[in-house]
Amino acid sequence: MKIYYNPKLKELARQLRNNATKSEIKLWTYLRRSQMYGYDFHRQKPIDEYIVDFFCNKLQLAIECDGYSHEILEVYEKDVKKTKRLNDLGVYVLRFSDFQIMNDIDNVIRAIEDYILKFEENNTPPLIPPF
Repeated sequence: MKIYYNPKLKELARQLRNNATKSEIKLWTYLRRSQMYGYDFHRQKPIDEYIVDFFCNKLQLAIECDGYSHEILEVYEKDVKKTKRLNDLGVYVLRFSDFQIMNDIDNVIRAIEDYILKFEENNTPPLIPPF
């Protein structure tokens, strides 16, 4: 499936890369340079009208690092809308809280590896669950 790149978001994505959160930096150390089963991930990738924290085109996988602000109802509702739109484009979204990444990185990595293994079994993303 074609992923829609929005060039209007290029500069904002660059700013987000340059001002990464601690949890994004930590997770990036596991995803960069094709360390995750040889898959190439990109940081702060513009897709459609959104920017995802990490994206792998071959896996059709977006990974989001959610800070405390994502617990606020309005932000949560925006996350639901973003996830639904990405799912409609055929992109699977994994969301992890900053707390999970900073305090339980082993299980975060296991969840990503589990997605990859299921993807490789069928050569397609696992079923997209309702958000």
